[in-house]
Amino acid sequence: MLSWQLSNTLDGMFCLEALEEALSGGAPEIFNTDQGVQYTAEVFTGRLEAAGVRVSMDGRGRWMDNVFVERLWRTVKYEHVYLHDHATPRALEAGLASYFLFYNEERIHASLDYLTPAAVYAA
Repeated sequence: MLSWQLSNTLDGMFCLEALEEALSGGAPEIFNTDQGVQYTAEVFTGRLEAAGVRVSMDGRGRWMDNVFVERLWRTVKYEHVYLHDHATPRALEAGLASYFLFYNEERIHASLDYLTPAAVYAA
């Protein structure tokens, strides 16, 4: 996980902030996303294109196009969100920050030859 933001609205600014943070570490060749209004907005796609990133949108009903992100959020929900009673958005944000640190730095992944995402990203 390179970057994330938490929001309780559909305002696209939080997506743009997460994108800026992710791009600060470098730009990928291609960025795959779904067709949500936050990701189809000109300000979002324009920022990617300005960074030289090709934009790929999932087809309607094509969950497999974004399977890695879908699996990540399933893991986050089952390993953290459903196990903790976060009483406030601030508590949820702190809990997710802690979980993502664990996910990136400590949690080994079979699909990554039993390395952490941070180890693979640094290689």
